[in-house]
Amino acid sequence: MRYFKIIKNAFCLALFMGVVLTSCRSDENQYTDNKRIEELLSRMTLEEKIGQMVQKNGGSFSDSLVRAGRIGSVLNEISVEKQNRIQKMAVEESRLGIPIIFARDVIHGFKTIMPIPLAQAATWNPQIVEKGARVAATEAASSGIRWTFSPMVDVTRDPRWGRIAEGFGEDPFLTSEMGAALVRGYQGENLSNKTSIAACVKHLAAYGWAEGGRDYNTTNIPENDLRDIVLPPFKRCADEGALSMMTSFNDINGVPATGNKFLVNDILREEWGYQGLVVSDWVSVIQLITHGVAADEKMSARMAVHATVDMEMASTSYETYLKELLHEGAISQQQINDAVRRILTVKFILGLFDDPYTNPNDFPEMLNEKHLAVSKKAATESAVLLKNEGLLPISEDIKTIAVIGPLADAPHDQLGTWIFDGNKQNSVTPLEAIKKMAKAKGIKLLYEQGMEISRSKEISSPGRVQAIAKQADIVLLFLGEESILSGESHSRANIDLPGAQQELVKLAAKSGKPVATVIMAGRPLTFEPVLEYTGAVLYAWHSGTMTGPALADLLFGHESPSGKLPVTFPRHVGQIPIYYNHRNTGKPATNETWERMDDIPVEAPQLSIGNTSHYLDYGFEPMYPFGFGLSYTKFEYQSIETDKNDYFQTDTIRVSIKLKNTGDYDAAEVVQLYIHDKVASRAPVMKQLKAFEKVFFKTGEQKTVEFELPVSALGFHNLEMDYVVEPGEFIIMAGGSSETKLDTEIVIEKN
Repeated sequence: MRYFKIIKNAFCLALFMGVVLTSCRSDENQYTDNKRIEELLSRMTLEEKIGQMVQKNGGSFSDSLVRAGRIGSVLNEISVEKQNRIQKMAVEESRLGIPIIFARDVIHGFKTIMPIPLAQAATWNPQIVEKGARVAATEAASSGIRWTFSPMVDVTRDPRWGRIAEGFGEDPFLTSEMGAALVRGYQGENLSNKTSIAACVKHLAAYGWAEGGRDYNTTNIPENDLRDIVLPPFKRCADEGALSMMTSFNDINGVPATGNKFLVNDILREEWGYQGLVVSDWVSVIQLITHGVAADEKMSARMAVHATVDMEMASTSYETYLKELLHEGAISQQQINDAVRRILTVKFILGLFDDPYTNPNDFPEMLNEKHLAVSKKAATESAVLLKNEGLLPISEDIKTIAVIGPLADAPHDQLGTWIFDGNKQNSVTPLEAIKKMAKAKGIKLLYEQGMEISRSKEISSPGRVQAIAKQADIVLLFLGEESILSGESHSRANIDLPGAQQELVKLAAKSGKPVATVIMAGRPLTFEPVLEYTGAVLYAWHSGTMTGPALADLLFGHESPSGKLPVTFPRHVGQIPIYYNHRNTGKPATNETWERMDDIPVEAPQLSIGNTSHYLDYGFEPMYPFGFGLSYTKFEYQSIETDKNDYFQTDTIRVSIKLKNTGDYDAAEVVQLYIHDKVASRAPVMKQLKAFEKVFFKTGEQKTVEFELPVSALGFHNLEMDYVVEPGEFIIMAGGSSETKLDTEIVIEKN
């Protein structure tokens, strides 16, 4: 995705009259909608306005509240019959007939499940991510859902954090592009279309910085890093037209996000000019009490309103206390009106005032052939080949395959975390797909689960594992973690392969037969101890409904792996945080300066001379770096050129990278472009991803990949929090991972 493609031509939202977000409609319709909103506001009672700021969980409210116009949104009600009944009360039986918007966590699919978002990031293909979101939106809308709480664009550097599965990894640029792709997919080209649903960008902000990777935990982050690393994906999604955002559970430097006026009002609203709807996370308004910054629910409501949080999810402090707070002068009528205006605007944009009901017959069938094809393609492109000693793809000479492991036939777990509506009966597992393909090729297949679940402490059938491994020409191990071991509130201090899986690998390897390992997980796992026992590792994440067919195609060579890591894989949990875009130190480590613990003499003198920044036991390098991923072919990076050497602040840098497929397979390569500011007023990071493009090559084919990078993309926030591009020398780097192959230097001149 080229950096300059910030706003799509079909961009469907704009700031209208400096106040209201509008959809791609005629000027006359825009005027009409805004006129209707202001007319509605003028007629609404205070109780009705407060009602619009209330979101209720399905089944937790009475019909009388709906008829009184006291509910703005309902979440987790997916029965179309019940929705239409509730909507009829709101539209036809309430005083003003304001429709309700039904919401749901549609994170990576509705019925047709896509790979988890972290796996989608591994595709490095925003186009397939957008298509997956379009499928999810269409299926969700057919069930009456018009608002999803996705994408999650929390940058994180800690794989212990369970919710890393829901985001796009450690890099702000990759996260920005993937988040924007989801926004486009959910919201479509016309937001009033029945298949479009409102995106909700979450969690504002720094949730991925949770201390120790423990979910919901405190976050301490310098404002520079907040602005340069954490916030850019939110800004990118706002520019893409995301209709809403959600505040996060965590505090930021001691101030919880839901009551954080600096974050939500000052930066999001005033600096960025964002006029979309902001909703709290689940009961996070009253959690201000637990954080210790509010004495009671009344104070919590006041803080959230002052932060410009428009709607309260699940808890009841708004409906209980806003009227009292207004009468006391603790909040203003304008604050309430602004919040309600933003809520009504979303409903108008989605066409709910004109067509509030859902008829499933108006939509394509869920889990249809086209939807499944998108799921399969996303799963295929998300798998990352981490190691291959010639075992993959499976040779035509193979006559017998042993499939072993707890995740080879786990239809529920392959769907991944945070799947409310996916059904394991619709999953096609690796065992099922490999069995079908093996039969077609005349290959005998032997299967043993080996462990009851991924967490089992013992191998359930060691004799059977050894027996079928010895009979086979190749062993395919399916390892990893169950879906419940990642996701919200499922952080892990130890991210090794769970249970007895290491012993299972060693047992299979004892057969003397070649072993290829497929790892299915919701996060990076530390599996270095088993690498010596396996000749190939394919990291398949939790890849959704069509995991099996996608992996079968990859294992048998019908497709070449093209996924790249969206996050650094540590060798050991003790290396965390470890990430590619770090700053240098005064004593950076190199392979020449790494003093290994086993090499230290007995009673060696304690000196700091020559020491560098590393661990005595695990060095300084990761198991696999950000952006890494092998292919069945080889790519030779040949040259990098810029259109000139010197640039001014308003210029665009044109970069050309020449590379060739020198191997024996047609395949895609993700060409990655990085920059480094050699000298700056703040210590610069060593590398920053600034552009990427996934390009398909036939065997022997040579191509020149071109990027256009505005000089403005080279900047950072200085000590005064101004975004600046400082004059000086920069290095432009390119390659197939963050361990780049080519570089060239340019100079940025003063204006």
